[in-house]
Amino acid sequence: MGKNTIGIGIIGMGWMGMTHARAYRQIKDRFYDNPLQPELIICADDVVERTIEAKTRFGFERTTTDFRDVIANEDVQVVNIAAPNSMHLEIVEAAAAAGKHIFCEKPVGRNPAETKAIHAAAQRADVLTCVGYNYRWAPVVQYAHQLISEGKLGRLTHYRGRFFAGYASHPQAVLSWRFQKEIAGLGTLGDLLSHVIDMAHFIVGGIDSIISQQETFIPKRPVATAGTGTHFTLGADGKTEPVTNEDYVGALVQFENGARGTLEACRVINGPKCEMAFEVNGTDGALRWNFEQMNELEVYLPAEDGSPDGYTRILSGPNHPFHSDFNPGPGVGLGYDDLKTIEAHQFLQAIHTGKQGNPSFQEAAAVADVQAAIQTSWEEDRWISV
Repeated sequence: MGKNTIGIGIIGMGWMGMTHARAYRQIKDRFYDNPLQPELIICADDVVERTIEAKTRFGFERTTTDFRDVIANEDVQVVNIAAPNSMHLEIVEAAAAAGKHIFCEKPVGRNPAETKAIHAAAQRADVLTCVGYNYRWAPVVQYAHQLISEGKLGRLTHYRGRFFAGYASHPQAVLSWRFQKEIAGLGTLGDLLSHVIDMAHFIVGGIDSIISQQETFIPKRPVATAGTGTHFTLGADGKTEPVTNEDYVGALVQFENGARGTLEACRVINGPKCEMAFEVNGTDGALRWNFEQMNELEVYLPAEDGSPDGYTRILSGPNHPFHSDFNPGPGVGLGYDDLKTIEAHQFLQAIHTGKQGNPSFQEAAAVADVQAAIQTSWEEDRWISV
């Protein structure tokens, strides 16, 4: 490898691992002037066919069924983790001990304690980290953050964040690892509400206290076939086993800055497909965004005379962060994979400068603190301080 390249090893080559591999390849095009260009060195998965497919599609130099081979490879400087949550702690501890920089998909650990342990391991090793809170990187979300940072909304008063993704609304959706507490740990609280909490932190700030409820609406699902399909796959009639984590989470929150709001997520809801969304109100204006219309931001910023008295639809364009890296035209939309490319690019930028960027394991640990408070609220049925 040349002095301007960095070796990437990806662990877990399901849908998300393939998405990460594609993102690194896109950096060479979208961010061609990036001072560090990624090289896909090795990928690991316990399903051999997945590694063969990944090598064919993305050009990995090597494949393996043992994640330890990725960490031991001397050409790998970045360990990218897209494996099931149950493996994250062991992989991170090994990668950190080897001095590798680490990208890990959310929610990082199976539970808040594991996430905090993972954060501590990276801190001890003084390696740089990144977490897959990719919705932050939508150009108009970055613009929303900019408007709030500049004080354009005044004092923030209300926030409503949600992630409604009905990927498991069909009772025949298979019992993938995401539905099993021993493998995934948290259910919707980890899978979906982690994004909602992180976005609330990004847009509004820290959460002071919270009260929450949860429910599992579909208690049993068809057993999945190992190594095939995704959490969107439907199973045939046959053997079923219990779902051991939650389908739904809802919460009332009080933010450190005095704002009040709600956080909500569900994986079995009918209607919404991928409604990762927020609405924020302040004394001088308001914003709202929904991933299902990812390239649109609704802005309410009336002038002193009160006009315009309603929301204005803003379309993503080259005057918003990162948009022009993908196309020069306003209203020419970006997609999900582009957010993963921006995410990977930002991590490599952090490695190049040697300065930790956001979101890192520190942001994941902050999300974990809120998740821990939510779990305590379930147990004690009361408001809990974060």
